[in-house]
Amino acid sequence: MFMQNILRNDYHDCGGVFFSRLTVLISFIQMFCNLIKNYHLKPLQFQMIRTLTTKLVSVKDENGIRRIDLNNPAKRNALSLAMLKELKKSLTENINETKCIILSGKGPAFSAGHDLSELTSNTGKEHHELIFSTCTDVMATISKLPIPVIAQVNGLAAAAGCQLAASCDIVIATEKSTFSTPGVNVGLYCSTPGVAVSRAASRKVSSYMLMTGLPISAQEALQCGLVSKICPEEKLQEETAKIANAICSKSRSVSLLGKRFYYSQIERDISSAYKSEITSYLTSKDAETVMVENLRYKDTQRGIEAFLGKQKPEWTGTDDKVH
Repeated sequence: MFMQNILRNDYHDCGGVFFSRLTVLISFIQMFCNLIKNYHLKPLQFQMIRTLTTKLVSVKDENGIRRIDLNNPAKRNALSLAMLKELKKSLTENINETKCIILSGKGPAFSAGHDLSELTSNTGKEHHELIFSTCTDVMATISKLPIPVIAQVNGLAAAAGCQLAASCDIVIATEKSTFSTPGVNVGLYCSTPGVAVSRAASRKVSSYMLMTGLPISAQEALQCGLVSKICPEEKLQEETAKIANAICSKSRSVSLLGKRFYYSQIERDISSAYKSEITSYLTSKDAETVMVENLRYKDTQRGIEAFLGKQKPEWTGTDDKVH
């Protein structure tokens, strides 16, 4: 109707009126084309920046949270050599602005562990060594990362998949999830998974899992310390987001300092953890020294001042010092 009104009787108008109306029409068409162009292209470009999906791993960054999904549900997210390499890359690349990582698996399993087809005699000893050294590197990387990693488990976490969950800082699981180290069932004792599982779960439960190959429920995993929290499946995304947002609301620099010290002291005896001036591979010292050092952070002083003033702190996110 708009275009009809413009064109109606234009051929009978004088030249000036005709060209004036023609100019308006052309401007309208250009504006409409730009609107269509912007509507279709800009959201697509935005998603390309924030989302990366490969064959085996899907990565999405949003609001300081990186979500990594193991993306091979047809093989129950088996930790093949290719999967492990992609996982290491997604855990470590471009995380300077990231405050938290959520690690989950697509489909009915978090991860069923190593791809046994890669562990036959046909693939050879050197290939086996490469698989396990790569796996160890991935697991060690998680504890060495300066930011918290949350395992979001909805289903099976077995063998190296259980090791992966146990290596994360926080584990949230659905009520239907199960955890197991069943390698002994096929004649392959879960030695490497046992390193992480025995440090997360109690000794009696971890030995039960490793020696029998039998699974434990999410509730049993919670009771023995392998899992941080369980929830109904329909609440999993909500509960995971709640944990991640709680982490992101804190000063990133303080979180970095805290995680470094947590892992440097946890294997030490109480006396040396509190007092001794020994330096770990992460260069964190004893708890007293770390507390005093922490108080030098601008963010720490901002947090204390905000608390005393009954206000919400505004973090700098840096490790800048006040003195």
